[in-house]
Amino acid sequence: MTTAAASTTPFPSLNRGYNSVFRAGKLSLGLVVPVTEYTQSRVPDMHDQARRIKLAETLGFSAVWLRDVPFDVPSFGDAGQLYDPFVYLGLLAGQTEKIALGVASIILPLRHPAHVAKAAASVDALSGGRLILGVASGDRPDEYPALNIPYDSRGQRFRESFEYIRTMSETAPPFDNDFGSSLGGIDMLPKPTAGSIPMLVTGGSQQNPDWVAQHGDGWMTYPRNLDAQAHVIQDWQQRVEAAGRAPQPVLQTVYIDLAENPDTPPQPIHLGMRLGMNHLLDYVKSLEAIGVNHLALNLRFNQADIDQTLHRLADDLLPHFHD
Repeated sequence: MTTAAASTTPFPSLNRGYNSVFRAGKLSLGLVVPVTEYTQSRVPDMHDQARRIKLAETLGFSAVWLRDVPFDVPSFGDAGQLYDPFVYLGLLAGQTEKIALGVASIILPLRHPAHVAKAAASVDALSGGRLILGVASGDRPDEYPALNIPYDSRGQRFRESFEYIRTMSETAPPFDNDFGSSLGGIDMLPKPTAGSIPMLVTGGSQQNPDWVAQHGDGWMTYPRNLDAQAHVIQDWQQRVEAAGRAPQPVLQTVYIDLAENPDTPPQPIHLGMRLGMNHLLDYVKSLEAIGVNHLALNLRFNQADIDQTLHRLADDLLPHFHD
């Protein structure tokens, strides 16, 4: 039995992208980049991605989500979207106008937070406030020794980096942590358009769940069966409330392989399902009912033509989740 419920108490108003994607009691739909099929290879073809992301914007998807994969680790089986996410976000900021530009997620312990804060504020300014910054501690241990960073320190580095980025939103702030210090005589520009960058924590990120509820502007999680997902969302909502904060949104990802027959029943694939449109609609409505506020669709294993799939999703799914 499901136990969580979609709250109708408004989320805090942050930047333009965050406000358009996350609405209390509602679910919006986005896409994981690359928006392509690459079942037979861990390395996707990126040549057509900018056109396809502009198509997604035209069709009415609310966000695209770029992953941060510093190194191709063959044993992991997925090289991600290849480009440095902030470089590619700069390109997309100039080629799109309204779709939210998300990162799911920046691996905070592998970067100096000054570089993340500067790059994030730059993308936010260049895109007119459309950046949503997902952050994570990383899931590829091989990347840490390549940067001479102890894997066991990633939890502490995540917290220190998170706080450093928050601090850089202030004017000439004094600060002192493991990444650096200042007495306040210098500043970082530009500043985020809405005063701070929306930062969503991915999974546990090596933190206590109460810390995540206290600090995250939302929570990113993975698919589970509906009852289990309802339980963890309810736990998130209760921890946020106990922290004395306004409700914070939940984002979930899922891999789909959209079958041509709309009545094709769900069959499990890696972190998702092969299924027909009618079952996909039921599934997404169920997620909305338990409190998921945004669903990011990953089409890596989609067997049908990707452009045609995007049009089918726009025609038969998106209208059910628009005002």
